[in-house]
Amino acid sequence: MRLPKVFAAVLGGCLLATAAPADDYRPAMERFLQGEVQRWASDPVLLRAIAEQNAATSGYSPAEIEALDQAWRAELGSASTPTIAPVLENAAADFLRERVAAAGGRITEVFVMDAQGLNVAASHVTSDYWQGDEAKHSQTYGVGAGAVHFGELEFDESTQRYQGQVSLTISDPDTGEPLGAMTIGVDAEALM
Repeated sequence: MRLPKVFAAVLGGCLLATAAPADDYRPAMERFLQGEVQRWASDPVLLRAIAEQNAATSGYSPAEIEALDQAWRAELGSASTPTIAPVLENAAADFLRERVAAAGGRITEVFVMDAQGLNVAASHVTSDYWQGDEAKHSQTYGVGAGAVHFGELEFDESTQRYQGQVSLTISDPDTGEPLGAMTIGVDAEALM
């Protein structure tokens, strides 16, 4: 019996996600990071956007950050998105969407965070605004320049795909000072 293409693709994605531990994907994710992402990870448009947001958010209290995160979550699916829109509608977000398009389906999403872990720019809307409480920020920006974090292979609600995430510290190329972090969602099937 021949399975329809859509069903076969979904079944294949499920098998990939359940049968192979994330460690099986790590070498492929490392190659993708080094071969593709490193070329554009410190583009001036990203560095400028992060630096500008760091200047604005450096004094935010935990309560202010929580309020912003709650506002973001409340706006998901809403017609009015005053918290989300600035993250999706800026030059850095346009640059990220260009990278997603150029990746030919290998990248499911990419977003950049400031020193606080707040989203600066995103190719697609994320499920929350504050990433500072997650390993993608604490294991990159929180560790320092050159840090990389490989997330587990999982089904991502925001992209509706099985993906692995690789996150890295974004640093000032002149000083080496960490500015923020970036997370790239990589399609699991495209890795293999």
